[in-house]
Amino acid sequence: MQVYAKLQKCGDYVLLAICDEELLGQVLKDGKIVFKVGEEFYKGPKMPVNDAIQLVEESTVVNMVGPNIVNKAIDCGLVHPEAVLDICGVPHAQIVKI
Repeated sequence: MQVYAKLQKCGDYVLLAICDEELLGQVLKDGKIVFKVGEEFYKGPKMPVNDAIQLVEESTVVNMVGPNIVNKAIDCGLVHPEAVLDICGVPHAQIVKI
């Protein structure tokens, strides 16, 4: 399983955007919700899910979309299952470390 992971540093913060590889470039529409999995935000190096999880642990803000990365984050105890949003059947989660 591969994901795209893009790291951006903003001062003292590290923003990580991760998406399952097959979702890159898609637009998820659910009623009034329109969620773009845009290349400008998510496209970084392609890597195995386990490598991306290591980056999650080093980041202060994380935005992730897709069943592969979100389920792995849940399995690793990084995301609570009740904190996951479902957009057109695709899980989305965010982590903010203060």
